[in-house]
Amino acid sequence: MTKSLFPALCFTLALGGALGYPALSAAEPATDAPAAQAAPPSREPLSINDASAEQLSAAMNGIGLKKAQAIVSYREQYGPFTAIEQLKEVPGIGNALIERNADRLKL
Repeated sequence: MTKSLFPALCFTLALGGALGYPALSAAEPATDAPAAQAAPPSREPLSINDASAEQLSAAMNGIGLKKAQAIVSYREQYGPFTAIEQLKEVPGIGNALIERNADRLKL
């Protein structure tokens, strides 16, 4: 009698486990949602001469509020930027950051 109950018990546990977790049975829609969120939103380039530190830190990849404030301080001290590459003169901003964010910025 034990041998005949074992397969039935395994089958019942297997069904109960799958029915108890709706995420397992609905795995197909769950994989579509992150793919849709992973697509970067298309944004209009941000002017480095007009943007606030908060706007710069939100728009630029790898720039926190502290570096964004350094950009604004540099702009206030030396006047408006004449080229995007001029950001290299701001302490803490290098070629890699400029290249990474070139499509997000304008004068």
